[in-house]
Amino acid sequence: MSRTVLLDLDGTIADSRPGIEACFRYMLTELGHDPGVLDDLSWAVGPPIGVSVGTLLEKYGDDRVELGLATYRARYSAVGIYECAVYPGIPQMLAALKDSGRTLCVATSKRRDFAERVVEFLGLRKFLPTIYGALPGGGLDDKKDMIAELLRVEGYDQAATIMVGDRMHDIRAAKANGLQSVGALWGYGGEAELRDAGAEWLAATPEDVVGLV
Repeated sequence: MSRTVLLDLDGTIADSRPGIEACFRYMLTELGHDPGVLDDLSWAVGPPIGVSVGTLLEKYGDDRVELGLATYRARYSAVGIYECAVYPGIPQMLAALKDSGRTLCVATSKRRDFAERVVEFLGLRKFLPTIYGALPGGGLDDKKDMIAELLRVEGYDQAATIMVGDRMHDIRAAKANGLQSVGALWGYGGEAELRDAGAEWLAATPEDVVGLV
């Protein structure tokens, strides 16, 4: 039975798609591109931000990834970070896990300082005192490296730690660190993506997670 639960943020705890997609479209407009030619951007929500920005700009033949990142982050820090909401059932899930003695830790590809602000804004800090993410200025951008770092620093037992996330990056990062994982079907990845990535279990709702871990 897992004693420590690592939780992704975007697409697992919070529906942050509105703010993130708006920031992507703002970035494209500022760099002189028409974001209207793109359809659904949900694929870009969840992966490391540098990957998503690079992929988006590549569609326009634009290699200004660093400028794109800076433009995206300027709007996200000021506005987009607050354009999010907690998924139904998440506070109850966190409370049940905490009450059962589980240690909870956020493990996100989002920059750590941004993640801390989101958790505070959503009123979930009492459940999630420990937050890991990418480092400002670069560092731990690869989720498997970030999870390896948090395991080292926090001293969590790999055999008693499980990852809950909605994208293949969460599942693959967990496997790379010897952790089992639960795929969150209410997020952005979907069943096929999570199964293909190798999730040991799938949860249709946050309530299901409590029973699984």
